[in-house]
Amino acid sequence: MTEPGVWLVTGGAGYIGGHTVARLLSEGRRVVVLDDLSTGLAHRLPVGVPLVNASVLDTDAVAGALREHAVSGVIHFAAKKSVPESMADPLLYYREIVGGTTSLLTAMREAGVGRLVYSSTAAVYGMPKQGIVRETDPAVPISPYGHSKLVSEQVIREVGRAHELSWLSLRYFNAVGADTVGLADHGASNLFPRIFRAFAQGRPVVVTGGDFDTPDGTGVRDYIHVGDLADAHVAAVHRLERGPAAAVLNVGTGRGYSVLEVLAAFREITGEDVPYEIVAPRAGDPATVIASVDRIAEELGWSARRDLKEMVASAWAAVDLPPPSPSGPPHLEKV
Repeated sequence: MTEPGVWLVTGGAGYIGGHTVARLLSEGRRVVVLDDLSTGLAHRLPVGVPLVNASVLDTDAVAGALREHAVSGVIHFAAKKSVPESMADPLLYYREIVGGTTSLLTAMREAGVGRLVYSSTAAVYGMPKQGIVRETDPAVPISPYGHSKLVSEQVIREVGRAHELSWLSLRYFNAVGADTVGLADHGASNLFPRIFRAFAQGRPVVVTGGDFDTPDGTGVRDYIHVGDLADAHVAAVHRLERGPAAAVLNVGTGRGYSVLEVLAAFREITGEDVPYEIVAPRAGDPATVIASVDRIAEELGWSARRDLKEMVASAWAAVDLPPPSPSGPPHLEKV
């Protein structure tokens, strides 16, 4: 049996990247991480994993890493990922996401590396007309973040046609949970960390929108455990190693939960009341966004395994709440 190749993971010190690195290592694979540590955390990487401290925009550094470690494929996570930030600074997002992707593709071509798993997003769909989103639905992003990801997908597709690049683009929905404390999500805008910060500060969770056309009026989203998401990336690696591929795949559970359902799950797991305050919805927020997951099941033989309660429980087990302030409100103790 042929020994598995070496995979370079850009952004491998990040939240999703760190989980994926752990999954690859659990299979006995050799992994190299390239991360500029602007948001990634070096302690997320197990001892012995080589870290190339460089930006994906540095084409020479990327090409050098690919050659030095005899890399056979790349999983590309490294990117900015805040919709509000992208609205405030679109040039930053086009430079980091589109520029970073073209830099990586250039380095891969120079080094003769022909396999790529691309970290994309459901934000490419914008305001879907249907609650269940399929890969064949129109991609009409409404933010520079979503548009820059879509443009990067288009660049990858064209490079694939011109230079025999084999690729899979994973459009994932809302990653939550954690496998360990060290791999916990510290994102400023993601729902679960926002709930924990509200806990710690003794204030209600802000819920944006309460009159959507959903069963309880709050937005419904497809949440996926980050461990399941990491498994999807490993399945994509397996698929690329079997032979050429070129496809866009949604990664979700195919099941939606409202914000109030999420808060109810937190209440059940923590044993504490979860106060909330409903405010006006954000401009452009759709009522319901749920992934159609038929294509990824067919292409990769993958499906999510964890439900909402497991997602919340894992996030709660991994969160590192700040100590209470003598002058501030008490924070929740875990139960």
